[in-house]
This record gives sequence, structure tokens and C-alpha cells, in this order.
Amino acid sequence: VIDDAIAAGLRLAVCSTSNELAVRNLVATLMGPDRAAKFQIFAGDLVAKKKPAPDVYLLAVDTMGLDKSKCVIVEDSHIGLGAAKAAGISCIVTKSSYTAGEDFTGADMIVEELGDDPSTGVTLETL
Repeated sequence: VIDDAIAAGLRLAVCSTSNELAVRNLVATLMGPDRAAKFQIFAGDLVAKKKPAPDVYLLAVDTMGLDKSKCVIVEDSHIGLGAAKAAGISCIVTKSSYTAGEDFTGADMIVEELGDDPSTGVTLETL
């Protein structure tokens, strides 16, 4: 899905409660330098209140000049889902081994994973 988003010229961001350096390193390690360069990073040390407050998402939307109604947030925790919804932005949840038992009521979509497997049913069109 990430490669499809990049190919489509969509604007991408990572919004995290962690500090900026940690987020940049993680994104570069997991995505590789070429993909990582396509993401703007918004980290917890850039806002007054961390998730579940919506501050980091609102900062991203404002800084990037985005229309919230055309955004989608991918989250893996109840706290992140709450922040997304408090920001007024659609949210898809991917469960992780750490958060699988959490309550994701209010999510626009809940999936086991976002990946290259077409059976997940997650495409740019379904987001």
C-alpha cells in the first residue's frame, strides 16, 4: 500500500508519540532510505500533548496543508485511534501482538495487516 501511495503521489506522514530522532531512525530502518524520504515526520516532542490528544495529527494536517476529510490514519492502538478520532480524521486499525485485545470501537476499518497480500482487502481505493 505504501508503494502504491508513493506511486500515486500521495503525501505521507508518520505521527508518533516517540521523539523525532527515534521515529526517523525507525522509518529509515523499516522502509529503507528511498521510501523514508517520502514521509514527513511529526513526533511527540513537537507537540504539547501526546496521544490520545490529537495534537500530533492536527500539527501534521496544518503543516502539510491537508484537508482532513481526504486523510486516513493507520493506527495500531486504542490510544492512537482515540487521537485520530479526536482530530476528526478517518482511521484504519491494524492489530499488533501488543494491542490485539484492545477495544477499537469507532475505527473506520479494522484489519490484521496492511501488506502486499491482496486477500487483506486493503488497497488505496478501500482506504
